[in-house]
Amino acid sequence: MSFHHHLGIQNQKDRVCLRAQGEPRSKPWGSHSSIVCSMSRIVAFTPTSDEIDARPVQVTKVVVTGALWPLGRRVVKLLSADSSFEVTQISRGDGVIEDDVDVLVHLAPGDHDALAAGGRSAVVGTPELLEGASRFGATHVVLLSSAMVYGAWPNNPIPLTEDTVLRPDSGFAFARQLATGEQLVDDWRDALEGREACVLRPVPAMASDGSSSLVRALAAGMGGRLGEDDVPAQFLHLDDLADAVVLAVKKRLNGVYNVAPDGFVPSSRVRSLWGMAPRLRLPDRLSESLSDWRWRFQRGPIPPGLRPYVRSTWLVSNGRLRAEGWVPTVTNEQAFVEGTNAKWWTMLTPKRKQEISLGVMSVAAVVIVVTVLLSLRKFRRQRSEVS
Repeated sequence: MSFHHHLGIQNQKDRVCLRAQGEPRSKPWGSHSSIVCSMSRIVAFTPTSDEIDARPVQVTKVVVTGALWPLGRRVVKLLSADSSFEVTQISRGDGVIEDDVDVLVHLAPGDHDALAAGGRSAVVGTPELLEGASRFGATHVVLLSSAMVYGAWPNNPIPLTEDTVLRPDSGFAFARQLATGEQLVDDWRDALEGREACVLRPVPAMASDGSSSLVRALAAGMGGRLGEDDVPAQFLHLDDLADAVVLAVKKRLNGVYNVAPDGFVPSSRVRSLWGMAPRLRLPDRLSESLSDWRWRFQRGPIPPGLRPYVRSTWLVSNGRLRAEGWVPTVTNEQAFVEGTNAKWWTMLTPKRKQEISLGVMSVAAVVIVVTVLLSLRKFRRQRSEVS
């Protein structure tokens, strides 16, 4: 579209009229008299509201990975409800981008259970997705990470801000993998001018329809230790996390943002929400041994390296994301109650259920054998007495 047509000028005659009377046709565009005359013509040809409404809306093409787990479904639903977005779903993190894309929303690394079920790293597929995003024109990436990348250390500042150095626990592979994914996205952004990337670091997120085994293990451990130094906790609702993801897309957020409700839940309150009875405080070593036994047989296995996250504080600040307009709608306590509203046996993983079933069967078999042997021994004794 030419500049004249943009101003509403329909033909050559209108162009001539833009010059003041008596001006030579060769007078350059932009002189004072031409500007005055041209402004009057602009007003005369201002598009009506109906013409503006009739103009096509620019559509942003968004690819969402991890679209099938509870968070992914929420994000896809919110984005699809906005006519300015065209959403393409990829169920896992190792999918392939095959068409033009403006924004890549990479949620798959946060789906811990799907990764664990497939024995996959949280980094798997990320380099290929970023390469595909580059090839098909993406200029913005939103990555779901976790506040666990900060690590849980006794000397952590309270609260942790986005500028805190990452120190994921060396024994917890998932947190290390997420930190690696963040570095890959950061490198992608820096490789070409004009690219932007947003990394979201949520605290444990839960809801009635979607609390991962990792989050349930953390919830079971926080406030449930028998030692002296229980730690406070933060719990985020998946609805609020989905709102944060959508906000990052709509505002093209660039940089790192913590995602957490306001404040925290004291360990004593976590215990009361669990319905735990008052307990005798024990030395840490004995406490850890008893906790290992309780978690193993009542809550399912704790992922390797997770124990520091229930021993040391890792509370985060949400100030940066709030400054962008995000507002949490569910409190820490409300998210905890909704996300853990289940009996302990419903929280067991399939593997642990199988182990417990085999254990019960083994015990039953031993009981049967002992019973039979005792019965035979009694029977022989009675026969000998008769003889």
